[in-house]
Amino acid sequence: MTHGLPGSSLPGTEMQNSKLRKMADEADARACLSALARSGKTLSEWARTKQLDGRSLRAWQINLSKRTATTAPTKRARLVELVPASTPSVAARYVIRVHDTSIEVGDDFDAGTLKRIVEALRAC
Repeated sequence: MTHGLPGSSLPGTEMQNSKLRKMADEADARACLSALARSGKTLSEWARTKQLDGRSLRAWQINLSKRTATTAPTKRARLVELVPASTPSVAARYVIRVHDTSIEVGDDFDAGTLKRIVEALRAC
């Protein structure tokens, strides 16, 4: 059984709850929460001594903490350009020897060009 708790439907509690002041707005809640932090008391104790509705103050405390957590200022992001590191490629080299003639080519050599060179050498 919950005797004397705010919001209970027991006889006599309606009058007790009506005497407790609710937070008027955000500025009021922030001022009360600041005073509460300086007091060193629990929210319930502090609200009771100030005749404030502790549930109202607690609701503001939760909402303001969520708002602060989601809108907390963050460091401004900097754009950093990422450029792939060039890895020194070791080009493969191939030497083609036919009798006393040699041709050196790399991976990037065109096969059609090589064919024409070989045909030219055969004609000699």
